[in-house]
Amino acid sequence: MQERIGHNALHGKKMIPFTTLKRKQIWLVSLVGLLLLVLDQVVKFWIKLNMSLGESISITSWFEILFVENEGMAYGIQLGSKLFLTLFRIVAMALLLWGIIAIVKKGTYRTGFVLTLGLIFVGGIGNIVDSLFYGLIFSESTPYGPVAELFPAQGGYAPLFYGKVVDMLHFPLIDTYLPSWIPIWGGSRFTFFNPIFNLADSYISIGVLLLVIFYLRSLSHAFEQLSEYKARFREKKTNNPS
Repeated sequence: MQERIGHNALHGKKMIPFTTLKRKQIWLVSLVGLLLLVLDQVVKFWIKLNMSLGESISITSWFEILFVENEGMAYGIQLGSKLFLTLFRIVAMALLLWGIIAIVKKGTYRTGFVLTLGLIFVGGIGNIVDSLFYGLIFSESTPYGPVAELFPAQGGYAPLFYGKVVDMLHFPLIDTYLPSWIPIWGGSRFTFFNPIFNLADSYISIGVLLLVIFYLRSLSHAFEQLSEYKARFREKKTNNPS
């Protein structure tokens, strides 16, 4: 089958054939996504196996490695029960993966846009891995106690779906005490940017930021096309029931 050529080729501009673009995007997103996921998990494994819960390593005056665990979403946000959170992540990432596949098949979107969506997907998967499997393969991390073991003889600290997400990146850019003359909060300690997060969280945040700054139009167009694709799929299923 003859490969389709982009519209600008008709105006003398050299364009990459659509099928070639699809292959490039598939391989690039897969490779980058795998590398980022491995990096996220390697860091989390090292933290679990080398640090006690609450232990910190000072890197600079405004950055430290601080080991905490949470049962919530990105940056420790809580949303319902632990099981609900894990299932919510899985459903959300399944829908995002479906969208990415449909966008790549369309072959009309820039690679940067597809990579940005892939970045958000990898971030979600990174935390899903913690929630699904860390309770099974690690022993409990405790404050000031022995570090966790991998595949402990007595079994992990939680069943499937109930693992805790490992966080460690802390950037207290401003750490000071408020002036005493401020009503109510005067003399209290104030830390600017206090959330503790992990690499997977940062992938999601960076991806969302890139979407807002560079790809809002592409995102809007993608939603329109995905809605049309979903409508055609439903119509086809209605006309051809199994």
